[in-house]
Amino acid sequence: MATLVLFHAHPDDESIGTGGTAARAAAEGHRVVLVVATGGEHGEVPDDLAPEESLVERRRAETERSAAVLGIQRVAWLGYRDSGMTGWEQNTDPRSFHLAPLDEAAERLAAILREEEADVLTCYDWHGNYGHPDHVQVHRVGHAAAARAGVTEVWETTMNRDELRRFMDLAREAGAPEEELFDPESPMDDGNPMGTPEAEISLRVDVSAFVDRKRASITCHASQVTDTGMFLSMPDDQFQLAFGTEWFIRPGAAPSPDGPVDGWLLPSA
Repeated sequence: MATLVLFHAHPDDESIGTGGTAARAAAEGHRVVLVVATGGEHGEVPDDLAPEESLVERRRAETERSAAVLGIQRVAWLGYRDSGMTGWEQNTDPRSFHLAPLDEAAERLAAILREEEADVLTCYDWHGNYGHPDHVQVHRVGHAAAARAGVTEVWETTMNRDELRRFMDLAREAGAPEEELFDPESPMDDGNPMGTPEAEISLRVDVSAFVDRKRASITCHASQVTDTGMFLSMPDDQFQLAFGTEWFIRPGAAPSPDGPVDGWLLPSA
């Protein structure tokens, strides 16, 4: 069996981006480790936060519950602060992840990769799916740490821009309100469109058998209702369509001329 390390920027990213992959890997008997770069300090503050409870404490507890649902055996925290979206004043916080020296952050992650004897690492595509400064830093730090730790199997998780557009078209045809829809081709946090064109994606991973766990994992992050509410309000068939596949890029490898191939990140059980 192999050890899979999932590297994410904030609490709840693991659910949305790789929840199905984590659950499938755990179900097949692999060791799954989640590394989270920040505490998500600038997420949504829930109304029921106790006076003595911090948002970071709440989000850590939610992440531990999410990990248990997905079968993740270990959650590790790199200890940086959430940088906020591009242009926020929090971008200048010297403790923020996107300002962390690359060598320092990469060594923190590399130490975990060595300790776990990681076989496979996931990070994000070159612009972090939608340009969030912390997501872009996950891309940089993930690759630098893998090189330090000698992990040669690195996959970049991404969003299929064409699939998102098709999904939005279907939702519009079904009568979804326009305010609940978005154009994945429009500029995101860094000015680039969301995700990656389908033709540039390497791998299509079927996680349809694990969408119930993925949905339960997203539910664990109840404090972030603005981010998760739209997903959780989907009927089961729509949720299956939207989240039954996860998409990955093999850095440095030319994609298939026929588009993403069906495959898996780990040795077969």
